[in-house]
Amino acid sequence: MSDALAIAGILVAPAAAASSILLPPGRRRSAAMLLALVLFPLLILGDQWHSAQIEDLRHEPAGMIALALVAAVSAVVLLAAVFRRWPIVLPLAIVFALPFRVPLHAGGDTANLLVPLYLVIAAAVLATAARDWADPPVPSRLPTAARLLPRVLAAVVVLYALQSLYSPDFSKSLQNLCFFFVPFSLVYALLGDVDWSPRLLAAVLWVVALEAIVFVFVGSVEYATRTLFWNDQVIRANDFHTYFRVNSIFWDPNIYGRYLALVIVLAASALLWARERRTLALLTALIAILWLGLLPTFSQSSSAALLGGLAVLAALRWRWRWVLVAVGIAVVLAALTINPGRLNGETGGRANLVSGGAELFAQRPVWGYGAGSFPAAYREHVATKKAPVSVSHTEPITVAAEQGTIGLVAYAALLAAALWTMGAGMFSPRRSIAGPIGRLVGRAAVLAAFAALLVHTMAYAGFFEDPITWTLLAVGASLAAGPAVRDAA
Repeated sequence: MSDALAIAGILVAPAAAASSILLPPGRRRSAAMLLALVLFPLLILGDQWHSAQIEDLRHEPAGMIALALVAAVSAVVLLAAVFRRWPIVLPLAIVFALPFRVPLHAGGDTANLLVPLYLVIAAAVLATAARDWADPPVPSRLPTAARLLPRVLAAVVVLYALQSLYSPDFSKSLQNLCFFFVPFSLVYALLGDVDWSPRLLAAVLWVVALEAIVFVFVGSVEYATRTLFWNDQVIRANDFHTYFRVNSIFWDPNIYGRYLALVIVLAASALLWARERRTLALLTALIAILWLGLLPTFSQSSSAALLGGLAVLAALRWRWRWVLVAVGIAVVLAALTINPGRLNGETGGRANLVSGGAELFAQRPVWGYGAGSFPAAYREHVATKKAPVSVSHTEPITVAAEQGTIGLVAYAALLAAALWTMGAGMFSPRRSIAGPIGRLVGRAAVLAAFAALLVHTMAYAGFFEDPITWTLLAVGASLAAGPAVRDAA
């Protein structure tokens, strides 16, 4: 693919994605979503056309490739028909597909792609476009809190695309846009349409709960047999450690731990407001199982994320001032236990990555080195020897190094808009709920899970690259636009 076509595509696709976020449901938004849906796989294919992975695929028999394409298209069309017939299945399918990555082996390399999620997104876009063209919905006026978040999010997407134009690793930035920003923008638009009723929220909770139980079972088998299914790096590390880390179906134990921590927070949200004994018993058992599954991940970042989410829930359920004092004391005590001389070793080398990212930011404090540039910029300007660097493992540091102050301001604005949207009216002492899984509980769960995710990204990054982030943003904005909080009688 020529440079001119790549640049044009890297500008048009994010613009279509941003339009999908901003435009109200209707034909114009459907056209933008379809354009983004078509462009992002084409851009990836053009960028990777001469890579080892695509070279291997091009040498496969044409019949096999055609059969795979027919199977994928058939699955998308079938799913679209299901979504069109039963709209409630659409959000459940998206949530179900969030954790699954498919390892694709080619050219001696492995790429773990969210193929199931991409297929669900394609089907959902087709179903939504069919609905909007056949019967255009009447746009409704959203409250200010719900209008601000999509505007900031769309600006973040466009800014990332613009800052990819001067990145020293243009291919990496293009991949980030096409694998994450563009398709996940469609996730935001699709889930923002959904009427998140208490019934649907309860269904989502049990979908992720059942998935998490299966993942814990897989992780338990790994721990019992001392065998992992994949990730040679973790396998080699387990050979030298006195403990054994599991990753279940996930590539990284920390991402597995993140998922379990988020599901525990969601379950705890329902537990705190549950009224029926059966619901209390089920949720308590679920939390116990998932917590036991979290332990063999040995993920400190996931444990911190879980504590952060639970602290937010405690602040929502009881007195936020006392929770804030308790969190402050815990942070001080944790800081006192840190040995500065052993900080880098105890954090698996992340302290050096953070300091290196800060050094990159100091070199280009305004606009940074460009979107997706951290690995290349770190190796060229900071590392004394070649290192397998991917990110700084601290999201603000990655943003600062890659996008400079401009990107940091956009990132901070997004967090502020998200927290304001999700938390508007939630800390009022006068509030009531209609049932054990009401809209208020849904808002509390989303806010606490988003807080847990933020804590995890401070130690492991992966904020924009995780579809759960975009899902929480969409559900939080949608719930904030509805009658979630009612004054008590």
